[in-house]
Amino acid sequence: MPAEAGILIVTDDVMPPIRPLFLLLALAAGPAPLAAQEPGLQYAATRSVDGFDMPVGKPDAEGYYRSRGLIVGRHMGDDWNGNGGGNTDLGAPVYATAHGLVIYSRDARMGWGKTVILRHAYWEGGKWNYADSFYTHLHQMFVREGQQVRRGQLVGSIGTNRGMYTAHLHFEIRKNLRIGINQGSYRKDLSNYFKPYEFILGRRQLNGGNRRVRVPINTFQLQARVVDQMGPGARRVEPPSKPRAKPDFKVDRFGEPLP
Repeated sequence: MPAEAGILIVTDDVMPPIRPLFLLLALAAGPAPLAAQEPGLQYAATRSVDGFDMPVGKPDAEGYYRSRGLIVGRHMGDDWNGNGGGNTDLGAPVYATAHGLVIYSRDARMGWGKTVILRHAYWEGGKWNYADSFYTHLHQMFVREGQQVRRGQLVGSIGTNRGMYTAHLHFEIRKNLRIGINQGSYRKDLSNYFKPYEFILGRRQLNGGNRRVRVPINTFQLQARVVDQMGPGARRVEPPSKPRAKPDFKVDRFGEPLP
């Protein structure tokens, strides 16, 4: 495994200053960095973030508590539980923390189960910044890959990953857009992850929101789709296949048009 890696994200959108903006995040162990305008790198438009809310009990996590927070090196997100404890929150709604694009909505199996990943672009410190929000152990998923979502939109429901855990939402916010579901390939530290609760509290309202911006979409390898349940009565089963040498992620929009 390489000793170090980085990620370079490029956008050429209309938010001043009107020029490509480069965000270089120095990351620990992982694949080689993305180069500017790298051949094969795909982009998609999304709505920039106007602020972040909590992913449960919107907007302020009413009726929920964090049973476990981020522990560097071990647990890189927050676990949200309903105040009733146990499985009382099974099937409870999970919401998009901010405007963004669905880049993953699949049953990842393993310890994750049904998982949704949203990609966000937000204006801060005089430049565009990017982050992925990660929602897992879901009971159901209500969004598709390529769908545009708004802050507070229903994306899934709280689950147990087939009884592996007591019902709760495991929620992460990542700096490193390469991680996807491959957490084991990256160092579990704050070079790759934000502390979700603190990140949201510091960004409840942001300038530069509701603009059309572009984000890279094929920054991590998608595994073969095995089970994809989009809601009651909508179930699709496909056989696993061998991993492909290059990502072939293609955006098909199912959400509302961007302005």
